[in-house]
Amino acid sequence: MLNQPVPDFELPATGGTQFKLSQHRGTVVIYFYPKDSTPGCTTEGQQFRNLYPEFKSLGAEIFGISRDSLKSHENFKDRFSLPFELLCDASETACNLFGVIKMKNMYGKQVRGIDRSTFVIVNGVVVREWRGVKVDGHAQEVFDFVKSI
Repeated sequence: MLNQPVPDFELPATGGTQFKLSQHRGTVVIYFYPKDSTPGCTTEGQQFRNLYPEFKSLGAEIFGISRDSLKSHENFKDRFSLPFELLCDASETACNLFGVIKMKNMYGKQVRGIDRSTFVIVNGVVVREWRGVKVDGHAQEVFDFVKSI
């Protein structure tokens, strides 16, 4: 994906909106996370939330994507005061475009799930990607990269 244009895609978003990548020029941060309201995903969302004003001051937009329903996203967003939109990818459209679905071990069983990943897209081209993300400090690392471009 690195240094490659991202094919345009459209997904339902919180706030009663539709997200279409081609409508977002400049710097876009898209982070994929496994599940709303789980400990790691909550921490990750809160860290992006806490840095949101700094991202905005650089002209960057943030979007979180998981396979959860819009209702689940709305509850998650409200509960933790996330200032950015969450995108519903129940059909795995964006997950497949970015190659973030993988087999994981969960309680001794193999399950398909989202590999926590983040992408920085500038004018439709992926300029940086993180895969297999560890939550602590990740949002700050992404911010530091965005600040450097």
